[in-house]
Amino acid sequence: MLYPKKLSSEFSGALRTFSFWVANGTLGYPLLEGVDYRACLGQEPSMLEMAYAIFANVLELDEQGVPVNAKYAEHRAAQYIRQYCDPGYSAVPGFEAWEQALHEPPDRDDSKPWPLAVV
Repeated sequence: MLYPKKLSSEFSGALRTFSFWVANGTLGYPLLEGVDYRACLGQEPSMLEMAYAIFANVLELDEQGVPVNAKYAEHRAAQYIRQYCDPGYSAVPGFEAWEQALHEPPDRDDSKPWPLAVV
């Protein structure tokens, strides 16, 4: 029986670290230093959605699934957040369409068990 491939532990670490920095308010240091982007998150969640899309679209993996440019992907996401929160800032280079693509999730696989709702 073939099993689906899993993401590498290195990718998991890169995603976890990116998420920690976003939540902690320390993403993209020093680019976002002094920018209270977390204040926008509750009111404008699309900003966070796009930041994650940019991180995921820019991130490159080697043949073993190990990220090779996680810091650059983080930087591009931080540039987007800075540009979103600071009208006087423009990312250089500007964002390309592929960096900001919002891909659809795959169809839900009903053969896999989903957690039961606790009532």
